[in-house]
Amino acid sequence: MSAENNVIPWWLPEINGSEWPLVRKVIDSNFLNDGKVTEDFESRITDIVGTRYAVGVTSGTTALYLSLLAAGVGVGDEVVVPDMTFIATANAVAMTGAKVVLVDVDEETLTMSPEAFGHAITPKTKAVIPVHVSGRGGTLNRICEIAKNHGIAVVEDAAEALGSVYCGKKLGSFGLTGCFSFSPNKTITTGQGGMIVTNDEAVHVRLRELKDQGRPVRGTGGDDVHASFGSNFKLTNLQSAVGLGQLESLASRMERQRSIHRIYRNRLKDLLGLRVLPFNVEGGECPQWTDVVVEKRNELDAFLKSRGAHCRRFWFPIHTQKPYFQKDDAYPNSTKLSPQSLWLPSAFQMTDADAERVCGMVCEFFKQ
Repeated sequence: MSAENNVIPWWLPEINGSEWPLVRKVIDSNFLNDGKVTEDFESRITDIVGTRYAVGVTSGTTALYLSLLAAGVGVGDEVVVPDMTFIATANAVAMTGAKVVLVDVDEETLTMSPEAFGHAITPKTKAVIPVHVSGRGGTLNRICEIAKNHGIAVVEDAAEALGSVYCGKKLGSFGLTGCFSFSPNKTITTGQGGMIVTNDEAVHVRLRELKDQGRPVRGTGGDDVHASFGSNFKLTNLQSAVGLGQLESLASRMERQRSIHRIYRNRLKDLLGLRVLPFNVEGGECPQWTDVVVEKRNELDAFLKSRGAHCRRFWFPIHTQKPYFQKDDAYPNSTKLSPQSLWLPSAFQMTDADAERVCGMVCEFFKQ
């Protein structure tokens, strides 16, 4: 890539220049809080995802939390979460007072195992959160089918999946809600920030109330009607201006991510001891990052780093973290695969030559 000292980073946020005039316009307006610019950003997201409504909030974690509240989740309920995800997915459930029910992942995709989900359902199961790991839909259709048969709300953790297409539809548009993150390691960023999308009008109204002190529509701060309990989870005009500017580069960034994945997939497919996880890039699925399962994960990671190619190791399984600690027995796939899983360098600034260079390093490692 052309980075300093010829280093290929795992990921690199980028301000593209389109943000500056939009941010300056917000500053000149003297209204920096959640307002018309945030509404414009929400509208653009609905166009991208193909849903009726979008609600801007403070983070992807907040998006999950408010979605669960809007689905009626609370104390005494259970919410099913995959064991391999960023801990925020489980924390959002805990914030509602509901019980986090962890289930194992599918060995082929690292997304939620439908069989494990089915076995975890009880009369208290109120919602399920399928996580689109690295932007991959994986087992989503089967999860949605099981949930529908049991009257369980589907809240999609699409934090890594903006714009990714699965079975002809955008991820985030399958469930009751879809939740996106705009943190710095996502394809577009607002620094921090998130978005909830939905096609359900009643859920949309409830989300508006939850994010803005119980007001279904923006008020004056004075004689407003507060229809129900809510809090303050607003996405500001400043953040939304950055997001709108970032969206100008979304299509080109996604195409680079797909191109990088194709190179990894094609060059590394025959290596014994390494498996590139699946993406249907020809069908529109978009890797936020390219992930692999490799037996000597730590050794490969160290080898690539020594040659200037930085990777990121996968999350520890949620069941091994202190707030949710359980024994390994119920989670054979996540227990086995987490220590073997690695995100390869996937920054959209990478050139084809950069990806080829990484592939060469990986092949060199396996020859040794």
